[in-house]
Amino acid sequence: MRIPSWTEDELLLAGALVVKNGWRELRTHNSEVQDLSELLRSLPIHEPEALALPNFRSPGSVSRKTTDFMTNHGLYTGRATRCGKLTLLMIDAFTQREDEMLEAAKAVEDGIGSGELHLIPPQPDEVDETGGSAIEGRLLVRRALARERNPKLRAQKIKQVRQREGSLRCEVCAFDFAHTYGDLGEGYIEVHHVTPLHVSGTRETSLDDLACVCANCHRMCHRCRPGESWRTPTALREWIRKSASEDHH
Repeated sequence: MRIPSWTEDELLLAGALVVKNGWRELRTHNSEVQDLSELLRSLPIHEPEALALPNFRSPGSVSRKTTDFMTNHGLYTGRATRCGKLTLLMIDAFTQREDEMLEAAKAVEDGIGSGELHLIPPQPDEVDETGGSAIEGRLLVRRALARERNPKLRAQKIKQVRQREGSLRCEVCAFDFAHTYGDLGEGYIEVHHVTPLHVSGTRETSLDDLACVCANCHRMCHRCRPGESWRTPTALREWIRKSASEDHH
């Protein structure tokens, strides 16, 4: 079995290490490299067979990945090492959204340290049709999806919206299932976790972290493109507005 490619979660943690080191690589003997190697080997995202491979996320492999981050950064003047497209996307994400990406890395570290992320079972759709997850990583996606699917929270959110609005309409496009499908659509809506994945943290999810959306808008909120995060309903509404504006030109 070959050593699996690095995932978003792993690159997120390695990138955070490099950024906090001033975009400089870290050597194999560095204690932070050795700690990260141990942490990566504990992430609940790889098959046991991978974990059994002797060089899987070894300190040497972690050090090499920090070199990829350093030498492929825009300010580095030497020769860049060869690395995968996902590593380049993660470098761009850290360059453009450093604070946000560092928060995301901390959320993964805290979730692993507390044991919370080990307890959440894999979720349908945590990996999209391209084989990727949001740039913050599969484990934060997994946690957000699990919260979206919490039956108690869903029921409370739907009740809140019906009391406040008098009906259930998509917060993005205003689609009303009951209006279109009659009795069949009565009471139906989907619930989306709107809080950015990196700040959803280990705190309890509040009703304000959730939004009621139609199935189409829900899928578009979740749909990941290389280097992107989940979209909030507000961001998706703006996307629709811009798309409609461009169609009229």
